[in-house]
Amino acid sequence: MDRIVILGAAESGVGAAVLAKKEGFDVFVSDMGKIKAHYKEMLNERGIAWEEGQHTEDLILNAKEIIKSPGIPDKAAMVQKVRAAGIPIISEIEFAGRYTDSKMVCITGSNGKTTTTSLIYHIFKNAGYDVGLAGNIGNSLALQVAEDPHAIYVIELSSFQLDNMYNFRANIAVLLNITPDHLDRYDFKMQNYTDSKMRIIRNQTKDDAFVFWNDDPVIARELKKYNIESRLCPFSILKKDGMIGYIADGEYVIEEPTPFNMEQEELSLTGKHNLYNSLAAGITADLSGIDSEQIRKSLSNFKGVEHRLESVCDVRGVHYVNDSKATNVDACWYALDSMKTPVILILGGLDKGNDYEAIRELVRQKCRGLVFLGVDNRKLHEFFDPMGIPTAEVHSMRDCVTECYRMAQPGDTVLLSPCCASFDLFKNMEDRGEQFKEYVRAL
Repeated sequence: MDRIVILGAAESGVGAAVLAKKEGFDVFVSDMGKIKAHYKEMLNERGIAWEEGQHTEDLILNAKEIIKSPGIPDKAAMVQKVRAAGIPIISEIEFAGRYTDSKMVCITGSNGKTTTTSLIYHIFKNAGYDVGLAGNIGNSLALQVAEDPHAIYVIELSSFQLDNMYNFRANIAVLLNITPDHLDRYDFKMQNYTDSKMRIIRNQTKDDAFVFWNDDPVIARELKKYNIESRLCPFSILKKDGMIGYIADGEYVIEEPTPFNMEQEELSLTGKHNLYNSLAAGITADLSGIDSEQIRKSLSNFKGVEHRLESVCDVRGVHYVNDSKATNVDACWYALDSMKTPVILILGGLDKGNDYEAIRELVRQKCRGLVFLGVDNRKLHEFFDPMGIPTAEVHSMRDCVTECYRMAQPGDTVLLSPCCASFDLFKNMEDRGEQFKEYVRAL
Protein backbone atom coordinates (compact mmCIF):
# COMPACT_ATOMS: atom_id res chain seq x y z
CA MET A 1 0.00 0.00 0.00
CA ASP A 2 1.55 3.31 -1.10
CA ARG A 3 1.92 5.97 1.59
CA ILE A 4 0.72 9.55 1.08
CA VAL A 5 1.47 12.26 3.62
CA ILE A 6 -0.47 15.51 3.74
CA LEU A 7 1.19 18.62 5.17
CA GLY A 8 -1.45 20.97 6.57
CA ALA A 9 -4.80 19.98 8.04
CA ALA A 10 -7.25 22.68 6.99
CA GLU A 11 -9.85 22.47 4.19
CA SER A 12 -7.43 21.51 1.44
CA GLY A 13 -5.35 19.05 3.43
CA VAL A 14 -8.20 17.25 5.12
CA GLY A 15 -10.08 16.94 1.82
CA ALA A 16 -6.99 15.41 0.23
CA ALA A 17 -6.66 12.99 3.14
CA VAL A 18 -10.27 11.84 2.80
CA LEU A 19 -9.84 11.18 -0.92
CA ALA A 20 -6.51 9.41 -0.42
CA LYS A 21 -8.06 7.14 2.22
CA LYS A 22 -10.98 6.36 -0.08
CA GLU A 23 -8.57 5.44 -2.87
CA GLY A 24 -6.78 2.94 -0.66
CA PHE A 25 -3.60 4.78 0.34
CA ASP A 26 -1.82 4.61 3.68
CA VAL A 27 -2.52 8.20 4.79
CA PHE A 28 -0.91 10.43 7.41
CA VAL A 29 -1.68 14.11 8.08
CA SER A 30 0.77 16.44 9.81
CA ASP A 31 0.22 20.07 10.84
CA MET A 32 2.70 22.32 12.64
CA GLY A 33 -0.19 24.29 14.10
CA LYS A 34 -3.32 23.30 15.98
CA ILE A 35 -5.94 21.44 13.93
CA LYS A 36 -9.50 22.74 14.21
CA ALA A 37 -11.90 20.46 16.07
CA HIS A 38 -14.19 19.73 13.12
CA TYR A 39 -11.25 18.71 10.95
CA LYS A 40 -10.00 16.36 13.68
CA GLU A 41 -13.47 14.85 13.79
CA MET A 42 -13.46 14.31 10.01
CA LEU A 43 -10.09 12.57 10.19
CA ASN A 44 -11.03 10.43 13.18
CA GLU A 45 -14.33 9.35 11.65
CA ARG A 46 -12.45 7.98 8.66
CA GLY A 47 -9.62 6.37 10.58
CA ILE A 48 -6.94 8.73 9.28
CA ALA A 49 -3.82 9.15 11.43
CA TRP A 50 -2.75 12.71 12.22
CA GLU A 51 -0.48 14.86 14.35
CA GLU A 52 -0.51 18.53 15.31
CA GLY A 53 2.04 20.97 16.68
CA GLN A 54 4.94 19.19 15.02
CA HIS A 55 6.25 17.43 11.92
CA THR A 56 7.66 14.00 12.80
CA GLU A 57 10.27 13.30 10.15
CA ASP A 58 10.14 9.51 10.44
CA LEU A 59 6.39 9.60 9.70
CA ILE A 60 6.73 12.00 6.77
CA LEU A 61 9.91 11.20 4.88
CA ASN A 62 8.79 7.62 4.19
CA ALA A 63 6.00 8.85 1.87
CA LYS A 64 5.81 8.01 -1.81
CA GLU A 65 4.19 11.40 -2.41
CA ILE A 66 3.46 14.55 -0.38
CA ILE A 67 0.36 16.70 -0.77
CA LYS A 68 1.20 20.20 0.49
CA SER A 69 -1.46 22.65 1.57
CA PRO A 70 -1.17 25.92 -0.40
CA GLY A 71 -0.55 28.06 2.66
CA ILE A 72 2.76 26.34 3.42
CA PRO A 73 5.67 28.13 1.69
CA ASP A 74 8.39 26.23 -0.15
CA LYS A 75 10.91 27.71 2.28
CA ALA A 76 9.36 25.85 5.24
CA ALA A 77 11.92 23.56 6.88
CA MET A 78 9.93 20.35 6.35
CA VAL A 79 9.26 21.16 2.70
CA GLN A 80 13.00 21.60 2.20
CA LYS A 81 13.66 18.22 3.82
CA VAL A 82 11.02 16.57 1.62
CA ARG A 83 12.64 18.00 -1.49
CA ALA A 84 16.08 16.93 -0.33
CA ALA A 85 14.73 13.40 0.07
CA GLY A 86 13.47 13.48 -3.52
CA ILE A 87 9.81 12.95 -2.60
CA PRO A 88 7.37 14.51 -5.12
CA ILE A 89 5.18 17.34 -3.80
CA ILE A 90 1.78 18.02 -5.38
CA SER A 91 -1.28 20.13 -4.58
CA GLU A 92 -4.68 18.92 -3.45
CA ILE A 93 -6.10 20.07 -6.80
CA GLU A 94 -3.56 17.98 -8.72
CA PHE A 95 -4.37 14.94 -6.59
CA ALA A 96 -8.15 15.34 -6.90
CA GLY A 97 -7.91 15.70 -10.67
CA ARG A 98 -6.59 12.15 -10.95
CA TYR A 99 -9.86 10.68 -9.70
CA THR A 100 -12.52 12.51 -11.70
CA ASP A 101 -13.44 13.06 -15.34
CA SER A 102 -15.68 16.01 -14.51
CA LYS A 103 -15.46 19.28 -16.46
CA MET A 104 -13.11 21.75 -14.80
CA VAL A 105 -13.80 25.49 -15.01
CA CYS A 106 -10.82 27.19 -13.36
CA ILE A 107 -10.41 30.86 -12.49
CA THR A 108 -7.32 32.74 -11.40
CA GLY A 109 -6.06 36.33 -11.34
CA SER A 110 -4.56 38.75 -8.86
CA ASN A 111 -7.94 40.41 -8.33
CA GLY A 112 -11.56 39.52 -8.92
CA LYS A 113 -11.24 35.75 -8.91
CA THR A 114 -13.56 35.12 -5.94
CA THR A 115 -16.28 37.34 -7.41
CA THR A 116 -15.91 35.81 -10.88
CA THR A 117 -15.81 32.24 -9.54
CA SER A 118 -18.91 32.86 -7.43
CA LEU A 119 -20.72 34.48 -10.35
CA ILE A 120 -19.91 31.60 -12.72
CA TYR A 121 -21.12 29.12 -10.09
CA HIS A 122 -24.28 31.20 -9.64
CA ILE A 123 -25.01 31.10 -13.39
CA PHE A 124 -24.36 27.35 -13.68
CA LYS A 125 -26.43 26.56 -10.57
CA ASN A 126 -29.35 28.70 -11.73
CA ALA A 127 -29.20 26.96 -15.11
CA GLY A 128 -29.77 23.61 -13.39
CA TYR A 129 -26.28 22.19 -13.90
CA ASP A 130 -24.78 19.64 -11.50
CA VAL A 131 -21.97 21.88 -10.30
CA GLY A 132 -19.62 22.10 -7.32
CA LEU A 133 -17.77 25.17 -6.02
CA ALA A 134 -14.17 24.46 -5.00
CA GLY A 135 -10.64 25.76 -4.58
CA ASN A 136 -10.24 28.84 -2.41
CA ILE A 137 -13.98 28.88 -1.74
CA GLY A 138 -16.51 26.14 -1.06
CA ASN A 139 -15.51 22.65 0.07
CA SER A 140 -12.19 21.31 -1.16
CA LEU A 141 -12.18 19.72 -4.59
CA ALA A 142 -10.73 16.50 -3.19
CA LEU A 143 -13.48 16.17 -0.58
CA GLN A 144 -16.18 16.67 -3.20
CA VAL A 145 -14.58 14.16 -5.58
CA ALA A 146 -14.48 11.67 -2.71
CA GLU A 147 -17.91 12.16 -1.17
CA ASP A 148 -20.04 14.65 -3.13
CA PRO A 149 -19.14 14.32 -6.83
CA HIS A 150 -20.43 16.71 -9.50
CA ALA A 151 -20.40 16.78 -13.29
CA ILE A 152 -18.79 20.24 -13.30
CA TYR A 153 -16.50 21.99 -10.85
CA VAL A 154 -16.01 25.75 -10.76
CA ILE A 155 -12.65 26.26 -9.06
CA GLU A 156 -10.94 29.40 -7.77
CA LEU A 157 -7.18 28.84 -7.98
CA SER A 158 -4.53 30.87 -6.20
CA SER A 159 -0.96 31.04 -7.42
CA PHE A 160 -0.02 28.77 -4.51
CA GLN A 161 -2.40 26.05 -5.73
CA LEU A 162 -1.16 26.41 -9.29
CA ASP A 163 2.47 26.00 -8.20
CA ASN A 164 2.14 22.30 -7.46
CA MET A 165 -0.16 21.32 -10.33
CA TYR A 166 1.46 19.31 -13.12
CA ASN A 167 -0.99 17.08 -15.02
CA PHE A 168 -4.24 18.78 -14.01
CA ARG A 169 -6.16 20.28 -16.93
CA ALA A 170 -8.67 23.12 -17.00
CA ASN A 171 -11.35 22.63 -19.65
CA ILE A 172 -12.09 26.33 -19.39
CA ALA A 173 -9.30 28.47 -17.96
CA VAL A 174 -10.10 32.05 -16.93
CA LEU A 175 -7.26 34.52 -16.30
CA LEU A 176 -8.51 37.91 -15.13
CA ASN A 177 -5.29 39.90 -14.58
CA ILE A 178 -1.75 39.68 -13.26
CA THR A 179 -0.59 42.44 -10.93
CA PRO A 180 1.98 42.34 -8.09
CA ASP A 181 0.81 40.15 -5.20
CA HIS A 182 2.33 37.63 -2.79
CA LEU A 183 5.79 38.68 -3.94
CA ASP A 184 7.14 37.66 -0.53
CA ARG A 185 6.43 34.06 -1.58
CA TYR A 186 8.18 34.50 -4.94
CA ASP A 187 11.56 35.92 -3.89
CA PHE A 188 10.14 39.40 -4.61
CA LYS A 189 10.38 38.63 -8.34
CA MET A 190 7.33 39.53 -10.40
CA GLN A 191 8.25 37.06 -13.14
CA ASN A 192 8.14 34.15 -10.69
CA TYR A 193 4.62 35.13 -9.64
CA THR A 194 3.61 35.63 -13.28
CA ASP A 195 4.91 32.20 -14.26
CA SER A 196 2.78 30.73 -11.51
CA LYS A 197 -0.39 32.41 -12.78
CA MET A 198 0.27 31.27 -16.36
CA ARG A 199 0.13 27.65 -15.21
CA ILE A 200 -3.66 27.95 -15.53
CA ILE A 201 -3.29 27.02 -19.23
CA ARG A 202 -0.99 24.07 -18.59
CA ASN A 203 -2.08 20.88 -20.42
CA GLN A 204 -4.95 22.56 -22.29
CA THR A 205 -5.83 21.05 -25.69
CA LYS A 206 -7.68 22.24 -28.79
CA ASP A 207 -10.92 21.07 -27.14
CA ASP A 208 -10.49 23.58 -24.30
CA ALA A 209 -10.95 27.35 -23.97
CA PHE A 210 -8.83 30.13 -22.50
CA VAL A 211 -10.77 33.23 -21.39
CA PHE A 212 -8.57 36.24 -20.57
CA TRP A 213 -8.58 40.02 -20.20
CA ASN A 214 -7.01 41.25 -23.40
CA ASP A 215 -5.93 44.65 -22.02
CA ASP A 216 -3.76 43.37 -19.18
CA PRO A 217 -0.19 44.27 -20.21
CA VAL A 218 1.41 41.39 -18.34
CA ILE A 219 -0.91 38.82 -19.93
CA ALA A 220 -0.33 40.37 -23.38
CA ARG A 221 3.43 40.03 -22.93
CA GLU A 222 3.28 36.49 -21.58
CA LEU A 223 1.01 35.14 -24.32
CA LYS A 224 3.83 35.64 -26.81
CA LYS A 225 5.90 33.08 -24.92
CA TYR A 226 3.39 30.21 -25.12
CA ASN A 227 2.22 27.91 -27.89
CA ILE A 228 -1.42 27.78 -26.79
CA GLU A 229 -3.56 25.06 -28.33
CA SER A 230 -6.86 25.95 -26.68
CA ARG A 231 -9.47 28.32 -28.10
CA LEU A 232 -8.51 31.91 -27.28
CA CYS A 233 -11.38 33.97 -25.87
CA PRO A 234 -10.16 37.52 -25.14
CA PHE A 235 -12.40 40.20 -23.66
CA SER A 236 -12.12 43.94 -23.13
CA ILE A 237 -14.30 46.78 -21.88
CA LEU A 238 -13.73 48.38 -25.29
CA LYS A 239 -14.97 47.06 -28.62
CA LYS A 240 -11.96 45.82 -30.58
CA ASP A 241 -11.34 43.36 -33.37
CA GLY A 242 -11.06 39.81 -32.15
CA MET A 243 -12.78 40.36 -28.81
CA ILE A 244 -15.21 37.66 -27.69
CA GLY A 245 -16.82 40.06 -25.22
CA TYR A 246 -16.81 43.82 -24.59
CA ILE A 247 -18.83 46.85 -23.48
CA ALA A 248 -20.03 49.23 -26.20
CA ASP A 249 -22.48 52.15 -26.03
CA GLY A 250 -23.82 51.04 -22.66
CA GLU A 251 -24.33 47.46 -23.79
CA TYR A 252 -22.75 44.26 -22.49
CA VAL A 253 -21.92 42.16 -25.55
CA ILE A 254 -20.74 38.59 -26.14
CA GLU A 255 -20.00 37.91 -29.81
CA GLU A 256 -19.52 34.14 -29.76
CA PRO A 257 -20.09 31.26 -29.64
CA THR A 258 -23.73 32.34 -29.17
CA PRO A 259 -24.25 36.10 -29.67
CA PHE A 260 -25.74 37.77 -26.60
CA ASN A 261 -26.21 41.30 -25.32
CA MET A 262 -27.90 43.15 -22.47
CA GLU A 263 -27.97 46.67 -21.10
CA GLN A 264 -24.95 47.42 -18.93
CA GLU A 265 -27.19 48.99 -16.29
CA GLU A 266 -28.93 45.61 -15.86
CA LEU A 267 -25.74 44.07 -14.44
CA SER A 268 -26.04 43.55 -10.70
CA LEU A 269 -22.31 44.21 -10.10
CA THR A 270 -21.18 47.81 -10.43
CA GLY A 271 -17.77 49.41 -10.93
CA LYS A 272 -15.24 49.09 -13.74
CA HIS A 273 -13.53 46.07 -12.20
CA ASN A 274 -16.83 44.20 -12.13
CA LEU A 275 -17.30 44.71 -15.87
CA TYR A 276 -14.26 42.48 -16.33
CA ASN A 277 -15.64 39.94 -13.87
CA SER A 278 -19.08 39.92 -15.51
CA LEU A 279 -17.62 39.56 -19.01
CA ALA A 280 -15.42 36.64 -17.97
CA ALA A 281 -18.35 34.91 -16.28
CA GLY A 282 -20.76 35.47 -19.17
CA ILE A 283 -18.28 34.20 -21.77
CA THR A 284 -17.58 31.11 -19.67
CA ALA A 285 -21.30 30.38 -19.38
CA ASP A 286 -21.82 30.97 -23.10
CA LEU A 287 -18.97 28.60 -23.96
CA SER A 288 -20.65 26.00 -21.75
CA GLY A 289 -23.91 26.19 -23.68
CA ILE A 290 -26.01 27.97 -21.09
CA ASP A 291 -29.10 29.67 -22.48
CA SER A 292 -28.75 33.41 -23.09
CA GLU A 293 -31.81 34.31 -21.04
CA GLN A 294 -30.46 32.35 -18.10
CA ILE A 295 -27.15 34.20 -18.36
CA ARG A 296 -29.02 37.52 -18.46
CA LYS A 297 -31.10 36.62 -15.40
CA SER A 298 -28.09 35.47 -13.37
CA LEU A 299 -25.97 38.49 -14.27
CA SER A 300 -28.85 40.66 -13.10
CA ASN A 301 -29.61 39.02 -9.74
CA PHE A 302 -26.18 38.04 -8.40
CA LYS A 303 -25.76 39.41 -4.88
CA GLY A 304 -21.98 39.81 -4.84
CA VAL A 305 -19.32 38.38 -2.53
CA GLU A 306 -18.92 38.95 1.18
CA HIS A 307 -15.89 41.12 2.07
CA ARG A 308 -15.61 42.46 -1.50
CA LEU A 309 -16.97 46.04 -1.67
CA GLU A 310 -19.69 44.87 0.70
CA SER A 311 -22.03 47.61 1.86
CA VAL A 312 -22.32 47.38 5.65
CA CYS A 313 -24.62 50.23 6.75
CA ASP A 314 -24.95 54.00 7.11
CA VAL A 315 -24.24 55.66 10.46
CA ARG A 316 -25.08 59.36 10.88
CA GLY A 317 -24.81 59.99 7.16
CA VAL A 318 -21.56 58.05 6.70
CA HIS A 319 -21.52 54.92 4.52
CA TYR A 320 -19.31 52.01 5.63
CA VAL A 321 -17.92 49.53 3.08
CA ASN A 322 -16.13 46.26 3.84
CA ASP A 323 -13.51 45.42 1.21
CA SER A 324 -11.35 43.20 3.41
CA LYS A 325 -10.62 40.94 0.42
CA ALA A 326 -8.51 43.77 -1.04
CA THR A 327 -5.21 42.24 0.05
CA ASN A 328 -3.11 43.91 -2.65
CA VAL A 329 -2.65 47.41 -4.04
CA ASP A 330 -4.45 46.74 -7.32
CA ALA A 331 -7.62 45.60 -5.53
CA CYS A 332 -7.59 48.79 -3.47
CA TRP A 333 -7.18 50.82 -6.69
CA TYR A 334 -10.39 49.34 -8.09
CA ALA A 335 -12.21 50.01 -4.83
CA LEU A 336 -11.10 53.64 -4.69
CA ASP A 337 -11.89 54.12 -8.37
CA SER A 338 -15.49 53.09 -7.71
CA MET A 339 -16.00 55.58 -4.85
CA LYS A 340 -18.24 58.57 -5.58
CA THR A 341 -17.88 60.40 -2.23
CA PRO A 342 -14.96 61.54 -0.03
CA VAL A 343 -13.28 58.53 1.59
CA ILE A 344 -11.78 57.62 4.94
CA LEU A 345 -9.50 54.77 3.84
CA ILE A 346 -8.32 51.98 6.14
CA LEU A 347 -4.94 50.55 5.10
CA GLY A 348 -2.49 48.14 6.66
CA GLY A 349 -1.65 44.64 7.73
CA LEU A 350 1.06 42.24 6.63
CA ASP A 351 2.85 43.91 3.73
CA LYS A 352 3.67 41.55 0.83
CA GLY A 353 6.19 43.76 -0.92
CA ASN A 354 3.63 46.41 -1.84
CA ASP A 355 4.33 49.42 -4.04
CA TYR A 356 1.70 52.05 -3.14
CA GLU A 357 2.58 54.32 -6.06
CA ALA A 358 -0.35 52.89 -8.07
CA ILE A 359 -2.91 54.39 -5.67
CA ARG A 360 -1.15 57.68 -4.91
CA GLU A 361 -3.30 59.84 -7.19
CA LEU A 362 -6.59 58.18 -6.22
CA VAL A 363 -5.73 58.65 -2.54
CA ARG A 364 -4.89 62.30 -3.21
CA GLN A 365 -8.14 62.85 -5.14
CA LYS A 366 -10.59 60.91 -3.01
CA CYS A 367 -9.37 60.47 0.58
CA ARG A 368 -10.26 62.86 3.38
CA GLY A 369 -8.35 60.74 5.90
CA LEU A 370 -6.26 57.58 6.27
CA VAL A 371 -6.34 55.09 9.14
CA PHE A 372 -3.38 52.71 9.39
CA LEU A 373 -4.37 49.39 10.96
CA GLY A 374 -1.46 47.05 11.60
CA VAL A 375 1.30 45.89 13.88
CA ASP A 376 3.94 47.80 11.90
CA ASN A 377 2.71 50.84 9.94
CA ARG A 378 6.06 52.49 9.23
CA LYS A 379 5.99 51.84 5.48
CA LEU A 380 2.52 53.39 5.23
CA HIS A 381 3.63 56.48 7.15
CA GLU A 382 6.73 56.87 4.98
CA PHE A 383 4.72 56.78 1.78
CA PHE A 384 1.50 58.60 2.67
CA ASP A 385 2.44 61.12 5.38
CA PRO A 386 4.16 63.51 2.91
CA MET A 387 0.82 63.85 1.09
CA GLY A 388 -0.53 65.91 3.99
CA ILE A 389 -3.74 63.91 4.43
CA PRO A 390 -4.84 63.46 8.07
CA THR A 391 -3.83 60.03 9.40
CA ALA A 392 -4.41 57.91 12.47
CA GLU A 393 -2.54 54.84 13.68
CA VAL A 394 -4.41 51.98 15.38
CA HIS A 395 -3.68 48.40 16.36
CA SER A 396 -7.15 46.92 16.81
CA MET A 397 -10.37 46.97 14.82
CA ARG A 398 -12.27 48.54 17.70
CA ASP A 399 -9.90 51.53 17.73
CA CYS A 400 -9.93 51.63 13.94
CA VAL A 401 -13.69 52.02 13.70
CA THR A 402 -13.62 54.61 16.51
CA GLU A 403 -11.05 56.70 14.60
CA CYS A 404 -13.02 56.43 11.37
CA TYR A 405 -16.16 57.56 13.15
CA ARG A 406 -14.24 60.55 14.53
CA MET A 407 -12.71 61.53 11.18
CA ALA A 408 -15.69 61.01 8.86
CA GLN A 409 -18.21 63.70 7.94
CA PRO A 410 -21.79 63.21 6.69
CA GLY A 411 -21.66 62.19 3.04
CA ASP A 412 -18.31 60.37 3.39
CA THR A 413 -17.57 56.70 2.85
CA VAL A 414 -15.42 54.71 5.26
CA LEU A 415 -13.66 52.08 3.17
CA LEU A 416 -11.80 49.09 4.57
CA SER A 417 -9.58 48.20 1.59
CA PRO A 418 -6.29 47.45 3.30
CA CYS A 419 -3.88 46.43 0.48
CA CYS A 420 -2.29 43.93 2.85
CA ALA A 421 -2.73 40.43 4.25
CA SER A 422 -4.52 40.19 7.58
CA PHE A 423 -2.37 37.80 9.58
CA ASP A 424 -0.62 40.36 11.77
CA LEU A 425 -3.75 41.17 13.78
CA PHE A 426 -6.46 38.79 12.54
CA LYS A 427 -7.00 35.09 11.85
CA ASN A 428 -7.64 35.80 8.18
CA MET A 429 -9.25 38.40 5.92
CA GLU A 430 -12.72 37.07 6.81
CA ASP A 431 -12.06 37.69 10.51
CA ARG A 432 -10.88 41.21 9.68
CA GLY A 433 -14.05 41.91 7.69
CA GLU A 434 -16.36 40.38 10.28
CA GLN A 435 -14.80 42.46 13.07
CA PHE A 436 -15.16 45.60 10.96
CA LYS A 437 -18.85 44.91 10.39
CA GLU A 438 -19.42 44.07 14.04
CA TYR A 439 -17.91 47.29 15.38
CA VAL A 440 -19.52 49.46 12.68
CA ARG A 441 -22.98 48.06 13.46
CA ALA A 442 -22.38 48.73 17.13
CA LEU A 443 -21.81 52.47 16.56
